Amino acid sequence: MMIDRKINQQISSPEELANVAAEQLAWQAQYQHRVFVCMGTACQSVQSGAVLTALQAEIKSKARENECLVSPGGCQGNCASAPLVSVPEQDLLYQKVQLSDAEEIIEALAGKPVGRLLCDNKSDFFTMQNRVVTNHRGLLNPESIEDYIAAGGFSALLKALTDFTPEAVVQELQKSGLRGRGGAGYPTGLKWSTVAKTRAEQRYVICNADEGDPGAFMNRSVLEDYPFRVLEGMAIAAYAVGASKGYVYVRAEYPLAVERVTKAIRNAEKHGLLGNKIGSMSFDFQVEIRLGAGAFVCGEETALISSIEGGKGLPCPRPPYPAESGLWGMPTLINNVETFANVVPIISGGAEKYATIGTPTSKGTKTFALSGSIMNTGLVEVPLGTSLRKMIFDIGGGVPDGHKFKAVQTGGPAGGCIPEEHLDATIDYETLMELGSFMGSGGMIVMDDSSCMVDVAKFFMQFCAAESCGKCVPCRVGTAHMHDMLDRITKGEGTMEELGQLESLCDVVKFTSLCGLGQGAPNPVLSTLRFFKGEYLAHIVGHTCPAGVCAPVGQDIRRPTCAL
Repeated sequence: MMIDRKINQQISSPEELANVAAEQLAWQAQYQHRVFVCMGTACQSVQSGAVLTALQAEIKSKARENECLVSPGGCQGNCASAPLVSVPEQDLLYQKVQLSDAEEIIEALAGKPVGRLLCDNKSDFFTMQNRVVTNHRGLLNPESIEDYIAAGGFSALLKALTDFTPEAVVQELQKSGLRGRGGAGYPTGLKWSTVAKTRAEQRYVICNADEGDPGAFMNRSVLEDYPFRVLEGMAIAAYAVGASKGYVYVRAEYPLAVERVTKAIRNAEKHGLLGNKIGSMSFDFQVEIRLGAGAFVCGEETALISSIEGGKGLPCPRPPYPAESGLWGMPTLINNVETFANVVPIISGGAEKYATIGTPTSKGTKTFALSGSIMNTGLVEVPLGTSLRKMIFDIGGGVPDGHKFKAVQTGGPAGGCIPEEHLDATIDYETLMELGSFMGSGGMIVMDDSSCMVDVAKFFMQFCAAESCGKCVPCRVGTAHMHDMLDRITKGEGTMEELGQLESLCDVVKFTSLCGLGQGAPNPVLSTLRFFKGEYLAHIVGHTCPAGVCAPVGQDIRRPTCAL
């Protein structure tokens, strides 16, 4: 395999960083062609690594090493078309590439493109997105700090260290209007300000990468493709709040993300961009990785902190909040992967520019994992305020196989199901809450008319009951009872009295559970009762399932055929 250029020097000033970037760009310019092979998880699952090796071998066999560089690249977003190969100078994207296509692709660099492999990169899926977090869209080697620096990497960090006081960085985040991308949408600048104002000898910064929602892969993709950007955002946050120690808490089920973040930490330290005296200033920031065992509840801040400390991943009552008393009792800033990735463009381009994207109360863009009954599954980034209709039918390409759209579930297992009548609603924090759902970390599952909404609610309730840590009674007992009620309804054994009890139990669990898992668990039930109550009544009164998923009383239950 070809090895990209490596630098060995310490970088201690913006000028030195600019010089390294210029040298890397000049080195890249010597190649007439550069080819990127997507090495994200989706593409690797269909042998993109072998495609990369085959393309590199083809270059070597033709003695074209001096004119063409084949490199690993990041996710292009359209995962359904994997493996993907990009040729940026020709503005070409090849899809579903096989090993046998390597020779033809290399030969086409100097001639006509390989038509049968072309992906329409001018389609709505690509042109209707606004990429801020994922702006390099696969045209960056995620393991090369040199590539990242050439693309402007770490300039925001050194700009913050040389041109801003810590207080000014916090103010810039407040002016940007950035809200936490982990789900609740808490103002990021306000959280940073709270941590910075707390008196303490030590403060911590934690990146929450414990992404556990069914159908969600946004944080995983950003970590895999932009590990240096996430670390840069964490370092800026540490400078702003006065922290010297950081942790990336990532689930062990993300081995590629773990590998790349580990390498990125090592490389950033090697070049003086993490560790001691960053930028030759009296600013130290050490970062370590902590692996989670996959417990969904560890996405909750206090449970995550307990896990890092070596205890059980159990939530604690709040207040005090982690911003005041978190890791080992010290003020702790916790943001998720995407939030930290947004910090870099805010500092680089300015808060005013960032604030022009989105809505008055929901600024910036949001990445979504678009999945389910949809033509174009994959990673999508759009401005907040984009309509659900545009997301599903323009970017997503609509529902396949002649089926009709029925609902879209946002916010993960604690989100809600939004029906066709609200397709023109905008994707922002307030609107989704009004519809009985919420933003969550960005999972978006589309369901068609073959889905039974009672069965969908049961699926999510089964997940929440299984993932409950059991610490509080409302969540431990309530989610199990709700699942049992839903199970009886899908079997045609439910009663109208029990339906009323189900609604009442949803309110009890929602308002008395200790943490966000239990508080959000009733949302799929409440939203389906709100918009699809007729399906519940059909099961209870008519003993029928309108979608044909659940069997009549006395017969074996058929396995669900919904998009989940």
